[in-house]
Amino acid sequence: MPVRLATDADVELLATLRRTWVEEDGPVDEPLFEQEFADWYAAEAHQRTTWIGFADTVPVGMLNLLEFRRMPRPGRLRSGWGYISNVFVLAEHRNRGLGKDLLDAAIATAKERGYARLVLSPTERARPFYGRAGFAVADELVLLSLG
Repeated sequence: MPVRLATDADVELLATLRRTWVEEDGPVDEPLFEQEFADWYAAEAHQRTTWIGFADTVPVGMLNLLEFRRMPRPGRLRSGWGYISNVFVLAEHRNRGLGKDLLDAAIATAKERGYARLVLSPTERARPFYGRAGFAVADELVLLSLG
């Protein structure tokens, strides 16, 4: 079971992975984080799909897919697109294929749902990883940075 869908019962596990990810750069004193994460997850779950990646039976990674539904338009079938985010694998488990398994699960789901596209905002370090999966730099979108 390298990858499976997260459920509401996994919120604590996901919060732990998220904290571990952030704390790769050092500890963060945020005692209310787990509750804030649980509140966020409850509010967002209706439009997100999250996968958990495993090494044996130990959770060591995750990926999140946010779904955007396009406004209906005459002459166009209903469609949407996805935004891949929060892709993380514990450092000691990287470069063993789990990130690819997580990404493959999201891509397969996007195809099943008939998405028009998948987008993401990779770190510089992650660009080659996404490039190997077929992602390319896009020039269709524009950005206004608000902070």
